[in-house]
Formats: sequence, C-alpha cells, structure tokens
Amino acid sequence: MAPSASAPTREEEEEEQQQLEEELSVPSHHPSAPPDELFDISTTVDPSYVISLIRKLLPLDARNGDNTEIRVSNCNDEVVSSSNDKFKRMEIVDDFSKSDFQGEDEEDSGRGGENARVSAGEVVWEECGCVLWDLAANQTHAELMVQNLILEVLSAHLMVTQSVRVTEICLGIMGNLACHEVPMKRIVSTNGLISAIVDQLSLDDTQCLCEAFRLLSLGLQGSECRIWAEALQSEHILSRILWVTENTLNPQLIEKSVGLLLAMLESQKEVEHILLLPLMKLDLATVLVNLLAFEMSKLTNERIPERYSVLDVILRALEALCVIDGYSQEICSNKEFFQLVCDLIKFPDKVEVSNSCVTAGVIIANILSDVSDLASDLSQDLPFLQGLFDIFPFTSDELEARCALWSIIARLLVRVQEDEMSASGLRQYVFILLSKSDLIEDDLFDHQFDENKENESLATCGRRSNARTFALKRIISILNKWNSLKDSVEEKHVMEEHANDENIHRLLDCCHKHTVFK
Repeated sequence: MAPSASAPTREEEEEEQQQLEEELSVPSHHPSAPPDELFDISTTVDPSYVISLIRKLLPLDARNGDNTEIRVSNCNDEVVSSSNDKFKRMEIVDDFSKSDFQGEDEEDSGRGGENARVSAGEVVWEECGCVLWDLAANQTHAELMVQNLILEVLSAHLMVTQSVRVTEICLGIMGNLACHEVPMKRIVSTNGLISAIVDQLSLDDTQCLCEAFRLLSLGLQGSECRIWAEALQSEHILSRILWVTENTLNPQLIEKSVGLLLAMLESQKEVEHILLLPLMKLDLATVLVNLLAFEMSKLTNERIPERYSVLDVILRALEALCVIDGYSQEICSNKEFFQLVCDLIKFPDKVEVSNSCVTAGVIIANILSDVSDLASDLSQDLPFLQGLFDIFPFTSDELEARCALWSIIARLLVRVQEDEMSASGLRQYVFILLSKSDLIEDDLFDHQFDENKENESLATCGRRSNARTFALKRIISILNKWNSLKDSVEEKHVMEEHANDENIHRLLDCCHKHTVFK
C-alpha cells in the first residue's frame, strides 16, 4: 500500500497563500483577453511607437548628428514630431541606443566588448525592422511611415550596408509599402531609390533577390510602371534576371523571378514596348519552356507541393506570351512546349495542380487557333480528350477557361469520322463520352444561366462562345452513330460490353436541350 501524502505544513500554506495573492494583484488595467478574442480585436498602433521604430533603424551617421543622407520631411508636426528642430527629432535615438546595451560592462573598452555592442545593435535593428515590415502591410501605418522618413532611412541602408539580412528587411518593408498607392508614389519620387533597388539584383542572396523581385513586380503593376520599366531596360539587368531565373534551384526564387517576368508581360503597353523586344532577343521563350520542362519532370517524378505554385506562375507567363501580337508565333510553334502542356492535361491527379491544368487548357486553345493542324493528331489521343473533360470541375468561375475547353473539344471531335470508323474504334470515343457524362451535364446545367455573361464576354472568348454548341452537336452525331451500329445484326458481336441505353439517352437528351435554340 502506497504511503499517504503528508499534510502541508503551516509555513507551506502561508507561502502558497502569498503566491496566490501576488497572482491576483495583477493590475486591473491590463486584463488578459479571452482566448477566443485574441485575434479578433482590431488594434491601432500608437504613431509614436512607429516613429520610435523608424528612429532605431537610422544609420549610425544619422544617430551621431551627421544628417547628410536623410532629409527632414515637412509633415504635420502632430504626425511626425512635436519639435520643429530636425536634430531634436532624432535625439531620442541616443537614449534607445544606450538602453539596448545596459547590460554591457561600462569599463569594457576592448574589442570583445565592442563586438558584443555591435552584435546587440544588429539584433535590435533586426527586431525593429521586422516589426515595421509587418506594420507596413497596413495602409494607415504605411502612410504614417513614409511621412516619417522611412524611405530615406531604408535608402541610406541600401546604399551602404554589407549585411544581406539588413538588405532583405529593407526590401521587404518597401515591398509591403508598395502595396499601397500613396507609399508607392513616394517610392517612385524618392531620388535614387528605384536605382538602388535595381542594384540589389547583383546580390547572390536568395531572400534578398526574392524581395527585390517582389518589389519590382509591384512597381510594374502600378500606375508608374513606365519608370520602373525604364530602370530595368538595360541588357545587363535583363540578362541578370533571366540568368537567376534559369539557374536557381530554389523554388521560391524561381516563383518570384518568373513573377517579375509575368508582371512585365501583363503590364501596360508602354512597358511591353520597352522590355519585351530585348527580352525576346535574350531568348525569354526558351528560358520559360526549359523551366516548364523542369517543373513537369518534378511533377511526374516527385510531386513536391511547394513546387505547384512555381508551375502555375510559369504557365501564366507562357500564357501571357502566347497572346502578345508579334511575339506569339515563336512560342506557339514550339513543339516541345505544346507537348508539355498536353502532357499536363493528361496528368491523372489534377486536384493538386488544378490551376495549372486550367491554364494549360487556355494555352492549348490559343495555340490551336493559330496552328489548327495540330488538332489532327490530338483527335486520336483519347487520354487527352478524357483529360479535357476532367478539367471542367475546376473552371466553375472562369468563363473564358470553359470556352477554351469547349473550343478544344470541338476541334477534336470534328475530326472524328464516325461514319468511316470501325465499331471498335467508335466504341472508345463513346466510352469516354459516357464515362464523363456527369461532368458534361454538370457543366451544362450549372452554367445554363451564363448566356448573358457569354454574350458580354464575346470580345474575350471570340468564336469560342459557339464552340460548345458545335461540340455538343458532334457528341450527338457520335452517339447516334453508335446507336445505329448497336442495332445492326452484323455488329452485335462487338456490343457485348456496350454502355447501357439509359446513360446514352440521358446524355443525348442533355445535349439536345442545350443545342435546340442555337
């Protein structure tokens, strides 16, 4: 029998009571939030706190009174500072700097103490920089930050720092600032800042390059895109971007670098005129196709989830290139590229890469509209036809993608010569149509009220708006031919495993219903 626990002594009881009283004596003006409300309460950061963080990022020369790099803004005193003296606005930095190193031995003047001081300062700088990085995602905080010289501070660091971590944080903060209209305009108007950002492309640090590519992409997507494009237009810079894109093995860096190329391709016409010709001369199309081939090999052999977004952005860049007048022919005539996107359509586990499969469908529709002869071989590729139907569930909200799929299906089925085909050959097409009948019916029924949208989107879909009707008529013709063969005595020996009549009639009725008014 286990011994009973001894009763607590009087001294132990008094000690426990004292601890309990201390816990209950927590100031009532700092109550803990309920767990279910910790992330639901919207808070406003004190502007003075944001300003103090910016001051702690000041370069050492500014802290010591050398203000040659950072100019004082003319912002409202209530926002920026309560003092009109530009040096008083920064004198609090000295107090912060001292408080950072209160644990240092004041008598330690050796090199070891100095290194510790610098190391501690770097830690504080990084912590403050990361907080500002997060705060910059909020528009109010972002505008407050640019009013209080954050861009001048970051620009000064980019020009002198040798720390890749400092560079990454500076670029990251500016990347979040660039998401907002007013800060973006301030970035553009800050003298020498865009040039300093572009200079960071010479670095070999992955995270710095990721943040630089992200920031440049945002610049090309904004209203001041021409200024950003002009900063990137030299052959040396564009060659560097393509070299990084083609040679890095880091998935995140591939995604960000191709994202920058995508921003160039999707930007306004003036950006296209500045950047596209030199990019094509540097073999942009080949770089993108090689990247696609690499990602497809990864997809089929390893299936790494973190690479799915990389595949998606590469395909989006190729899609954008396919529709640019004067440059589309080069990519559309690339046989390797066409084979790769067709292979993606036949990929069995489409749920994992659904967005990429949808994009591949749109690309193939664009290519076939330019090179229609390619449809002849595809019409014999039954797994490809089957794969097209499998993509329909992922296009519920994408009218253009649905139009593209029906356009491809129509081009394939028009080449099926059911009257000249053997019963066994025709049976394969019928089997696919019946096995995918639920997908066909779902697409037709779920979007039967989209006719007005299609009419409004004719400029986008072009002739594809009628492709669905034509494809349905071809399905009807194929099924009717199968029914006539099924009733033929001479062909009954190949009909033993035919699909049941009910499914055939149901699909026929559905197709008739959606073609009767066409």
